[in-house]
Amino acid sequence: MIEGVVIRELTAHGDARGFFVETWRKEWFPDGFTPVQGNRADRGAGSVTGLHYHLHQADWWYFATGHARFVLHDLREGSATKGQTMSRDIVEGEHAGIYVPPGVAHGFAAITDVTLSYLVDQYYNVDDENGLAWDDPDLAIDWGVADPIVTARDSSNPRLAELPQIIAAR
Repeated sequence: MIEGVVIRELTAHGDARGFFVETWRKEWFPDGFTPVQGNRADRGAGSVTGLHYHLHQADWWYFATGHARFVLHDLREGSATKGQTMSRDIVEGEHAGIYVPPGVAHGFAAITDVTLSYLVDQYYNVDDENGLAWDDPDLAIDWGVADPIVTARDSSNPRLAELPQIIAAR
């Protein structure tokens, strides 16, 4: 597990109508995480998003539908887990929230069509949008998709060896 990352198993309460799940509660973050913006990303099967990182923004992810593989890589100087990569599959019907602190690169592959709902604690700031090559051979990430669909932006991100030293702003 990467230092500062939180994966919280969430409980779905279901009946004949469907289900209800609490996807975020302030009390889960005693050290502070106050979202200011909520976002939704829909991705088709086979797409890869990331790896992205922020120096000032933290994210709280919840995959509402589908089967996704999320990947995290710790870029933070001084972190006990600097340089570590982790991944996990979230399958349809599994409910988990993922907290990604600043300085941790994050991305996901849509194994099936997925909907990601996520909260952030900073408003969008283009100057805090950074990237790391999703296919960096030094990371050797298994995204779980045969022919990834990737944006031009994500295809042009630098490799790990080309990044400056990263220090999380908080």
